[in-house]
Amino acid sequence: MIGLPSTQMLNLALGTLYSRFVDRDVNNFEDFHIAILDIFNTFNESLPGKHYDAPTRKEIEECFAEWDGAKESERKKVFIEFMKKKVKLSKLDDATMIAGLVTPPAAMAAKRAGESVPQLRIIKSIPDVVFVPSATVLALVSVKLSRRIFLGNVASTS
Repeated sequence: MIGLPSTQMLNLALGTLYSRFVDRDVNNFEDFHIAILDIFNTFNESLPGKHYDAPTRKEIEECFAEWDGAKESERKKVFIEFMKKKVKLSKLDDATMIAGLVTPPAAMAAKRAGESVPQLRIIKSIPDVVFVPSATVLALVSVKLSRRIFLGNVASTS
């Protein structure tokens, strides 16, 4: 089990998170939801390279119901178990990976083809080192947005 934190280290980190969580004034589900999302936002901002997917609203609602119904002494345990189960590394999907690999050569080919079109001659003035990364970032953003739109529509119909 190389690379996995020890149970004591994990419990210490989750205990610290819970202390930060309890410092917030959690009176209802909305406060609870914002506090959980703030924790995931803090994870993703502070850890370079690794990002974690936040649990779904339904999962957070279920945790809140359990957390709200628990005694004060049991709340920390409910929170820690929830975080152990729901903290998952974000993974790249195939569409993002393919877009990242295919876009640079396609952008170069499109730029070369556009240079010969009289209406697009201005494209010659844009250096390759600016054009290719810009096209790649735009392609990755469009893939990410289209996935969110598609998955958002699927989630709302279920």
